[in-house]
Amino acid sequence: MTAEIIESKRAGDRYYRLQHPSGLLIQVYPKKDSHSTYAIFGTRYGSIDTRFQRSDADTPEETPAGIAHFLEHKLFESEDGDAFLRYAKTGASANAYTSFDMTCYLFSCTEHVYESLEILLDFVQSPYFTEQTVQKEQGIIGQEIRMYDDDPQWRVMFNMLCGMYEKHPVRTDIAGTVESIAEITPAYLYDCYHTFYNLHNMTLCVAGNIDPEKVFALADKMLKPSEPVSVSRIFEEEPRTVQKHRVEQALSVAVPLFELGFKEEAGKARASEKVIAATQILLELFASDASPLFRRLLDHGLVNESSFGTEYFEGSGFAAVIFSGESNDPDAVAREIFAEADRLRASGIPKESFARAKKAVYGRNIASLNSAENLANSIVSLTFAGRELFRYLDAIAAVTLEDVTARLAKSIQKKYATLSVIRPFAEGEKNQEEQL
Repeated sequence: MTAEIIESKRAGDRYYRLQHPSGLLIQVYPKKDSHSTYAIFGTRYGSIDTRFQRSDADTPEETPAGIAHFLEHKLFESEDGDAFLRYAKTGASANAYTSFDMTCYLFSCTEHVYESLEILLDFVQSPYFTEQTVQKEQGIIGQEIRMYDDDPQWRVMFNMLCGMYEKHPVRTDIAGTVESIAEITPAYLYDCYHTFYNLHNMTLCVAGNIDPEKVFALADKMLKPSEPVSVSRIFEEEPRTVQKHRVEQALSVAVPLFELGFKEEAGKARASEKVIAATQILLELFASDASPLFRRLLDHGLVNESSFGTEYFEGSGFAAVIFSGESNDPDAVAREIFAEADRLRASGIPKESFARAKKAVYGRNIASLNSAENLANSIVSLTFAGRELFRYLDAIAAVTLEDVTARLAKSIQKKYATLSVIRPFAEGEKNQEEQL
């Protein structure tokens, strides 16, 4: 059993990849000068995976919204105690998260690396659910859902997604709803666990001050072989058009928040490294701190330097370019963004702007290779998207002005835009809130 060496002459770096006999893809990125080690054990299972069909099943299954997030919470518990208590003995800092399309368990540490890694591999492979513990967790997560209902940053994003998407489950809160989690049972949890926590659907990435051979040896000791079962995700066909062009809600904020999303066509196949690279360069030249658009917005007092940003939000069956920030006039910001997109399409992207943006994006990605945390997170997310770290670096280097111009032609179009605004309460609304 020999690991494959993944090497980049461009970056002058390498890491190791091993398809373990258990079914798990193991990726180890040694950084001898790193003071810490960062490990992620992840599964390609997120909040959008509520309708699916196993390769060994005759019919599809449908599960309650929020079950992936519920599973993440419950896996830390076992008959032998809480995994966090075990980590406390090694000094590792542990956490986990569920996103739209993956769930990851992680830790970072400066010593006792292999003891901490053994804990990670053990508890993620040891599900333990009972009626009593599930009912207890339903109360805890129900409170979490209610808390996020009043979180301005959370609501501005999901209000935009609900305005933008009609059918895709990306419009549903990652934690589900109070009603959907009430349907979750131990049987549901075990069924989803054995479907999506199959090692063939997972990856382990360890980056930092680490010996690959010791990681592989520990994997031999700890991993429980899985049957080679695959999972097909099922999504209803989503139209390109948006449901609403504007969504507004009042919450306790001092300054209005906004997210302006531009919906794009997206199929089951994820975007290539080339498309992602071209989009990142487009957003850099379009709206970074050095862009004409940002300077105009700042000079007119429409945004501030700390909050304005962009993102390419992309996954299975969904994709959108998103602008976000704080502004006393979000509609004016949206008009400026629409106008800048039209201007660039009409006059063309200046060569010097493209060259500057490309260097900035490439430089940031090269610099990120010095961070064990960035490496592990990037490799896991790229793996689940069918991409690879060094191929992505090569794609950035190879992007041309024509590639970015082609992306602009298809994206940032007003007719596919949804503006989500969280505004402060008006005086009457505020008084009403205080009375409640």
